[in-house]
Amino acid sequence: MRIKFLLPLLTLLAVACSDYESFSDNPDYRLAFSHDTIAFDTLISTIPSSTKTLYAFNNNGNGMRINTIQLENGAASHFRVNVDGRFLSGGIWHNFEVLRHDSLVIRIEMTPPEAGTNEPLYFKDRLLFTLENGAQQSVVLSGGAIDAYIERDGIIIDSDETLLTDKPYVIYDSLVVKQGATLTLTEGTTLMFHDKAALHVYGKLLVKGSLEKPVVLRGDRMDHMFDYLLYDNTPSRWEGIIIHRGSYGNELFHCDLHSSCFGIICEDTQELVPDETKPSVTIDCSVLHNIGGDGLQFNNCVSKVTNTQISNTLGHTVNLNGGSHTFIYCTVAQFYPFTANRGNALNLVSCAEGEEYGLLRKAHFINSVITGYGEDVIMGENIPSDGSCNYLFHHCFLNTPIVDDIEHFVGCIFDRDKESEDEEKLVRDENFTLFDTENFIYDFTPKAESQIRSLADKSYPDVPVYDMKGISRLDDEGPDAGCYEYVAPKEEEVTQ
Repeated sequence: MRIKFLLPLLTLLAVACSDYESFSDNPDYRLAFSHDTIAFDTLISTIPSSTKTLYAFNNNGNGMRINTIQLENGAASHFRVNVDGRFLSGGIWHNFEVLRHDSLVIRIEMTPPEAGTNEPLYFKDRLLFTLENGAQQSVVLSGGAIDAYIERDGIIIDSDETLLTDKPYVIYDSLVVKQGATLTLTEGTTLMFHDKAALHVYGKLLVKGSLEKPVVLRGDRMDHMFDYLLYDNTPSRWEGIIIHRGSYGNELFHCDLHSSCFGIICEDTQELVPDETKPSVTIDCSVLHNIGGDGLQFNNCVSKVTNTQISNTLGHTVNLNGGSHTFIYCTVAQFYPFTANRGNALNLVSCAEGEEYGLLRKAHFINSVITGYGEDVIMGENIPSDGSCNYLFHHCFLNTPIVDDIEHFVGCIFDRDKESEDEEKLVRDENFTLFDTENFIYDFTPKAESQIRSLADKSYPDVPVYDMKGISRLDDEGPDAGCYEYVAPKEEEVTQ
């Protein structure tokens, strides 16, 4: 009885398998592709891309045979293709089968050639499919490249040197400025650091960018993490800048530093009283943004920061541990989007003399914005009440509870809590022009109705009359706090 039962079942299975594995050269059969174009980002020439995946589906009632899959440019193609584990040697491979309702998995990589010019080079190829039924189908492959100085062993600066500006530098390992040497980066210089690479300064760093051509310090990933998100818009792509003990006179002017593990760490000078005539670092008209640690970490040193944006950091946006520091017309914005467990916008730490980083002798914030998502983004630790810590907030916009201290808080406006009964006043991120939290694009220019408007004190001595973008602060009723001045949109011309 069991044999009588099994024989029909086996016959049915054999017929089913035979039907499933049948192939047809029906002239109407076609493959369906997951993409009609595989487009790679513009990358650094000679450096292989990440892998993209293409699926070729057989949605027909029978299996299909493919005579050849080949690259139109053959062995000269800049693309490499692997089909279900088979590499297209010489750009071509023969005899593929796709069962009904099955697919081929196609992996594609690109190694862009040298452009031979300072302009990007764009190129295309096609992946051609010749079916058994004679039909031909294709998928477009496209990519681009820019040339760069590729420094796989890093760069060591042991004498005064100015880097070239015609092509970006891709730096593996690290860039080290030795003691006694000065590295100058002029306008238009771009340094792209590989993962774990850093800029170590034992000598001196002079960044001399311009509004039109800032000096850019960034990671070396130029492609997308997701379709909507560039790697360059994510943090921790490279390490950051470390100004080591004994380095003085470092200057950053129109510098764009972003997507690093930390921004700038300035090590302890080990001086009991840091000499204010010997600043470790001066920063002007610069941006430090989207950082996986502290934006600025200044340890018992002297610093001056003017017209600068420090924003969106996993650690503290500005972390001052002892020393003497002045911030004028700065925007310190702690809106790090990837976690709520972010640091403070401003963290002030003072220690007893001879302990760790020593006293915080001076922390002046003039005409600045210090805000963020938290209810209180300004924190102090061990701040003495005996006057030995000279701290001042003068005409600043502050996201911290209101303080009744007219000696240390002069002419300030306090960012309001979202529970405020006064719903007409903007709070936190609502004060700014653009917060694209899907693509992580931000513009910290104040809105027309922001409380930041006209808050700054233009009579304060030695403050710049132009903002970071070169816009005059004297063209309206009063200068705005922070590094960006509001600009009213131009009225549309009336046509008759």
